[in-house]
Amino acid sequence: MSEPNSVAVSVQGAVTTPLERAAIVLLSMGEEPAAAVLRCLSRQELLEVTQVMSRMSGIKVESVRTSLQRFFDDYREQSGVHGASRTYLKRSLDLALGADVAESVLNSIYGDAIRPKMARLQWASPKWIAERISHEHVRMQSVFLVFLPSEIASEVVSALPDDRREVVLLNMARLRDVDRELLIELDELVDRCLESLGLQSTSVAGARQVAEILHRLPGNRWQTLENLRSSDALAMDEIERSMYDFFILSRQSEAVLVRIMDDVPIEELAIALKGAEPAMREALLRAMPRRQAQAFEDTMRRTGPVPRSRIEQARQGIMARVKALRDSGEIELQLFAEQVVE
Repeated sequence: MSEPNSVAVSVQGAVTTPLERAAIVLLSMGEEPAAAVLRCLSRQELLEVTQVMSRMSGIKVESVRTSLQRFFDDYREQSGVHGASRTYLKRSLDLALGADVAESVLNSIYGDAIRPKMARLQWASPKWIAERISHEHVRMQSVFLVFLPSEIASEVVSALPDDRREVVLLNMARLRDVDRELLIELDELVDRCLESLGLQSTSVAGARQVAEILHRLPGNRWQTLENLRSSDALAMDEIERSMYDFFILSRQSEAVLVRIMDDVPIEELAIALKGAEPAMREALLRAMPRRQAQAFEDTMRRTGPVPRSRIEQARQGIMARVKALRDSGEIELQLFAEQVVE
């Protein structure tokens, strides 16, 4: 392999995490081989590694060399005698057991052949998938959802009509085996979904985008807000909710942050700050007395890993308190990033 002097990768300094090393290897192997690898990843794995790849720049050649060396070291450890391929096993089992029995055995070993097709649907909108299966009979809906990754299936179920969800879930719970005819019907349904995958509509967060635009809009933004409110109060309410993003706390004065923290339990704040930008954590720590800041950091360490849904719940609760304080006139909240002059 030629020396990867021109590879543009990672953050400044040494590569330290397995995810960064994986990104280095993918960037080094070229577009087509990397694409072949990416197709084998789950949705979450693909998003994580491509996000790291997109942020990489200017890493030292020595770090690239180390990442590639570790990859080949791991490869040598794993590349002794390979297991039989599915094709090899199918030919052998066909001769030994007959085609139908062989297919049943292979499905139990490798998982049903439908799963790779279903995995491609993880990139579709759950609402779009729900619409595609809404006219199918309940048993087909249940089988379809059983073969989807659980995190996608839960979102599809949420997008189904209210009177349909419990029926579908109950049928899913009763499933034990899926007969061949139903699998053929499922395969045809998945093919139809894949054929029209490119025609799905795209969800957009219009209110959120307006909030982001207003943050950057020059001139009198408050007057713009009032004009919007006079035209459509409901739309303005949605825009305003989007403006109360958790990150705006990082631009508040220390006095405002102290008042907000008086209303928020330290355990709730520790959860809300999980995964937050460094600027957010630094702003809050600056507003705390040294002893309180040390106690807060200890609390964050003790909480350990937290589900993302719990973090979002904590942030929403905090921002609801922040909005109430602003509405009551107790704090002046800086919703927009303003230039400051000394």
